[in-house]
Amino acid sequence: MTDIEPLGVDQVYRYCSEEDLAFHTTDELEPLGDPVGQERVLRAMRFGTEIGNHGFNLFVLGPRGADRHGLVRRFLEQRAATQPAPPDWCYVQNFSDPNRAIAIRLKAGDGQRLRRDMDGFIEELRTGVAAVFESEEYQSRMQEIQDEFEQRQQKALNAIGEEARESGIALITTPGGFTLAPLRDGEVMDPEDYQQLPDEQREKIEARIAELQKKLQQQIQRVPAQRKELRNRIRKLNEEMILFALGGPIRELKERWSHEPDVTAHLDAAREFVVDNAEALQGRRGGGPPEILLEQFRVNLLVDNANTQGAPIVYEDLPTHNHLVGKIEHRMRNGALYTDVSMIRPGALHRANGGYLILDARRILSHPMAWESLKRVLFSGDVRIESLERVYGLVSTTSLQPENIPVSVKVVLVGERLLYYLLAHYDPDFLELFKVEVDFADHIDRDTDNLLLYARMLATLARQSGTPALDRSAVARMIEHASRLSDDQRKLTASDRVLRDVLAEAGYWAGKAQSSHISAEHVQSAIEARNERAGRLRAASLEQIDRGTVLVSVSGQAMAQVNGLSVIQLGDFRFGRPSRITATARPGNGQVVDIEREAKLGGPIHSKGVLILSRFIASRYASSKELSLSASVVFEQSYGGVEGDSASLAETCAMLSAIAQVPLNQFLAVTGSINQHGQVQAVGGVTEKIEGFFDVCRQAGDLAEHGVLIPAANVDHLMVKPEVCEEVAEGRFRIYPVTFVDEAIELLTGLTAGQPDAKGTFPKGSFNRRVADRLETFSRIARKNRGGKQPRRDDDGDET
Repeated sequence: MTDIEPLGVDQVYRYCSEEDLAFHTTDELEPLGDPVGQERVLRAMRFGTEIGNHGFNLFVLGPRGADRHGLVRRFLEQRAATQPAPPDWCYVQNFSDPNRAIAIRLKAGDGQRLRRDMDGFIEELRTGVAAVFESEEYQSRMQEIQDEFEQRQQKALNAIGEEARESGIALITTPGGFTLAPLRDGEVMDPEDYQQLPDEQREKIEARIAELQKKLQQQIQRVPAQRKELRNRIRKLNEEMILFALGGPIRELKERWSHEPDVTAHLDAAREFVVDNAEALQGRRGGGPPEILLEQFRVNLLVDNANTQGAPIVYEDLPTHNHLVGKIEHRMRNGALYTDVSMIRPGALHRANGGYLILDARRILSHPMAWESLKRVLFSGDVRIESLERVYGLVSTTSLQPENIPVSVKVVLVGERLLYYLLAHYDPDFLELFKVEVDFADHIDRDTDNLLLYARMLATLARQSGTPALDRSAVARMIEHASRLSDDQRKLTASDRVLRDVLAEAGYWAGKAQSSHISAEHVQSAIEARNERAGRLRAASLEQIDRGTVLVSVSGQAMAQVNGLSVIQLGDFRFGRPSRITATARPGNGQVVDIEREAKLGGPIHSKGVLILSRFIASRYASSKELSLSASVVFEQSYGGVEGDSASLAETCAMLSAIAQVPLNQFLAVTGSINQHGQVQAVGGVTEKIEGFFDVCRQAGDLAEHGVLIPAANVDHLMVKPEVCEEVAEGRFRIYPVTFVDEAIELLTGLTAGQPDAKGTFPKGSFNRRVADRLETFSRIARKNRGGKQPRRDDDGDET
């Protein structure tokens, strides 16, 4: 029989010695720069930010508790400080195509200068134009042009009138125009007198009137052309006066911006627009330019990097389509929507141009078209401002279509590992655009070199959260708690969110105790308080077991029954809970029924574990013959889903007990998975499982021989709570490491398991011999029921 010694207290909990911490309080420690144990992350980020090739954007993946955003931000700030500030970007009016706003790239800080210069130009227009049109020179020259037009018109009419008088005909002006009538003695003839004239004379008069009417008609037809000429002369006068007033400012601006061809081209276009719209700029009754025209000269400074030190770093916490690529706003005017260049708004990609854009992967994937818009920008290298309505073709009205702005931005996505792998699998564009994988480590090594670094990290977290300094005992207790959080004595958790919370609560308890620093007892109070707040369901589970509502035996022996252990996770809190596992066995055709699976409560991994244990039994006890067994296994009083294979060792023990008809000790609980060769394999949550059975045993009464069987491979993962450590040290609660099913059987039954000889026969009196004999009995019964012959046996019971 294998002699398995229970674990000692140093094996179930790895203490951190204060002697390994060469300081009194964390006030003596320098702040931590780079994170502990994340060298691979730093190398990946350094590579991703330095390489300039297309598609080498970064995806930062890791556990949610790690301070991914904070580390990324701090690293990028150091990197961006060494880079130049990117240029400014402006949108200006396109005077030849008003719907196509023009984008202008300027040196950082020049955007504000251009905006000020154009605002000054607008003021020149507002005051200078009104002054020009009110000047005496303008009024005098305008009057001269109008008088000249009227004189030319009157001269032509006078010539026709004089010719008519010489022919005895009068040119009469009427409200409806002009008319011709015969004269007698200088007076217009009455119609009656005209009718009494001889026919020959009337014919001559009418012929002359027709000739004069033709000349009059020709003169009248010349009036529109003359008026057009008048308007042209007035327009030229207006242009001349405006250019006289604004020529100097425009020349000055062109000289000032001669180093920017795009700006000088815009100034030329603005001058042409002023000339073409001189009359409109005059306004009503000479009141000056209307504001709607003046607004077209304003500069929309889309991206202003005048005060930017180094490359910009932008974190967009709401990465919608509009927030990424920008939008065009509208205002209501006279019952209709109106927009112009000044209402173009930048997106995060504009603001991060020339620098870094940090996005949360889950958030950008949750907003319609945001992910596709980001990919389009990264593929094309420019940003097109377009609303979702236009993208989907939901509106057909014309609107602004600003020129695309080229971008050079390094995008850093931050998300969980699952999102990274799903995108890599299902989105063919993803790996083309995000080629740098920045994978945070979940845990770091707990060694001498990292202890001081971890202490510095705790000191930094305490300073950032405003909590008191930690003494050595508090740091040691935090390191121990970090090992528990990582489920490994040799590791420390890299998730600083929980550590930050524990420090804040420990600072609270230190304040309640009026202590100037945090000690180990304050940390322990914080941990216990956190567990107590989240422990309602754990307490309810213990009450159900104590009252007998949920059946769990912690004393005596029982046939085909064993205490299995499971872990329940609720948010960040998890606890272990024992469950009764039972099995049945009878003659059959070698089938093992997983009742959880049959009831559709068992997950695929649990079903796999049951299949593995059934094959283990078949290969070990019926390797060369038919297995005549019909067995079942179930978690009693389990009304939810069962998943995982960590109960397969317990299920195997219960089934073997049912076959051999040997009772199992109920003061022991079992956890661990097995393979087809009966080897016990590591499982998760072993610390919580031990504590869960410990709480049930302590609640039931005095701890005597109680204990838990765990896989030997899980010993390094133990970090049990202080109460368990105390009982382990006193020998009242035992934790046994097992590596094979036989070891668990011996502890649960008190019998020798027995090893097969060369013929595959187990020793008499051993547990395995009882299993083999029982299965042989099942086989004979099965053959008898089928009418088969019974095999002959020797004195040892072996077939001959």
